[in-house]
Amino acid sequence: MFFIAMKRLPLIFVLLFLLACNLAQPTAVPTSQPTAELTATWTATQPPATSSPTPSATPKAVIRRVVILSMDGLRPEAIELAPMANLLNLMKTSAYSLTVQTVHPSATLPAHSSMLTGLCPSKHGVDWNDYIPQNGIAQGIDLFDLTHAAGMKNYMFVGKEKLQQVTDAANLERFVYVNDRDKVVMQTLLADFPPDFGLLFIHFATTDDMGHVYGWLSPEQLSVVFRADEAIGELLSALDDETLLIITADHGGHNLTHGTSRPEDMTIPWIISGPGIRAGELTTPIHITDTAATAAYALGLPIPKEWAGIPVLEAFGQPVEPREATVCLR
Repeated sequence: MFFIAMKRLPLIFVLLFLLACNLAQPTAVPTSQPTAELTATWTATQPPATSSPTPSATPKAVIRRVVILSMDGLRPEAIELAPMANLLNLMKTSAYSLTVQTVHPSATLPAHSSMLTGLCPSKHGVDWNDYIPQNGIAQGIDLFDLTHAAGMKNYMFVGKEKLQQVTDAANLERFVYVNDRDKVVMQTLLADFPPDFGLLFIHFATTDDMGHVYGWLSPEQLSVVFRADEAIGELLSALDDETLLIITADHGGHNLTHGTSRPEDMTIPWIISGPGIRAGELTTPIHITDTAATAAYALGLPIPKEWAGIPVLEAFGQPVEPREATVCLR
């Protein structure tokens, strides 16, 4: 009997081994349940796909400062005719429009007031075009008010003294009036470039000056436009990748003058470059008052409800609402 039992032991051991292996295996479960749980978790934590970007209160790119450069009297045609090589090259990576409309009267001080207050002339009240200190400054909340209230430092380097009537002097760290050529304005700025600015406004006067003497789009005017472009090239070398740059104008001109509602006087260029900008020609109507609103939007500042200007969201790749081309009427 012992021999028989010993003879059967290998078989018993094999049976016990197989039984132990079967007990160690996990119980089979349906594979559909974990998949469903994982899918539900992913859906809850991922945003739904959309066909177009959703508007946001501020642009997603990091923009810490804004530069607005206004070339007084620059007609869009002059960019190609001069030619403005630096600006043309910049436009390849910028959003731009060559059909932007200014205010009427299309004159320097009323137009710059609208550019920087976001208001029509009927609201900011600047209906004069000379330096008249007793008239005070443009009414309403302007872009410099917003940036100053946010703790940013503001600077103005201009070629016409009357532009200090656009905003309260208390909003500015420095107001620098340079009664000279555009390149001298730029040299003055770059010689003591403010490293801490939030808003920097630069004004070139010579295009307008030469237009009044020799005529708009004359060879003499185009020659100073060409030299102004060289100054723009120097500015581009001084800016970092957290700066938004807007290059525009206050009005155009015809013959030896401007100020009318003629297309030559009312149409200006508008180029925007910097973080988060989608390159290409803009299709939505743009008005000079939109400059202030776009700068405020880029800096994450509140836009006053009374402003006629709105941010040019298309430049940031955001969807836009339909808008009338005419914003300010006399």
